Amino acid sequence: MAGLVTRFAPSPTGPLHLGHAYAAIVAHDLARRSGGRFLLRIEDIDQARCRPAFETQIFDDLRWLGLTWDGAVMRQSDRLPAYEAALSQLSSQTYRCSCTRRDIEMAISAPQEGHGPDGPIYPGTCRHKNHLDGAIRLNLQNRPYRTVFTETGPEFAGQIITDNYPKTIGDIVLARRDMGTSYHLSVVIDDAAQGITHVTRGSDLFDATRIHVLLQDLLALPRPVYHHHPLIRDDQGKRLAKRDDARALSTYRSQGATPADIRAMIGL
Repeated sequence: MAGLVTRFAPSPTGPLHLGHAYAAIVAHDLARRSGGRFLLRIEDIDQARCRPAFETQIFDDLRWLGLTWDGAVMRQSDRLPAYEAALSQLSSQTYRCSCTRRDIEMAISAPQEGHGPDGPIYPGTCRHKNHLDGAIRLNLQNRPYRTVFTETGPEFAGQIITDNYPKTIGDIVLARRDMGTSYHLSVVIDDAAQGITHVTRGSDLFDATRIHVLLQDLLALPRPVYHHHPLIRDDQGKRLAKRDDARALSTYRSQGATPADIRAMIGL
């Protein structure tokens, strides 16, 4: 395990909560135990929702937890040319889509339609319409992709095999109109750029990993080992969200909690 490279990649759209603390500490401690590197990335492609004050608070909360990161902080807003290059590389396998969320909901109202990592599986409405504008989707129709990745998390440990992408994933969005990229594309490009060897994140992103390994194959990028850990949930069993200010680290700090208290709260 020597030389592991892990990362914590929050979006500055709200305060960090106990779930973020769990994810950051798991990644940090894994890297430190192996003598490796822990990197910080700010996923700020959604400029409409990101705020500088939240980014500053992220740094402050992580330092308060006793977590240190190696090297400069990467910001996705600085990396649009890298995402554009990847889109160009995949251009022969993509198409433009003008569908709204409402259009998609109406098109898949038939009961046989399924759901994938991004919600309802896109039915390919715009696949052959030659639109000049709109979101960019990856055309998975009639492509017999099969991917394998290594998972070390407690819920899914083993070799994970995915095939039949058209029916289980659908034509995923690689770039949205207002962003020039998407979470799926940017996270894959950035993990490769930072040399991430082990991706640790919540189990709610497990299904999205099937998309990421496919993009790694298509773009000839290295494959990290994945570790999806359990989510921190509230007393009703609901996973924490940034809008739940009662679980924000800043709230606990103001009430006199210590970093050791936070670790105890989240079972670490």
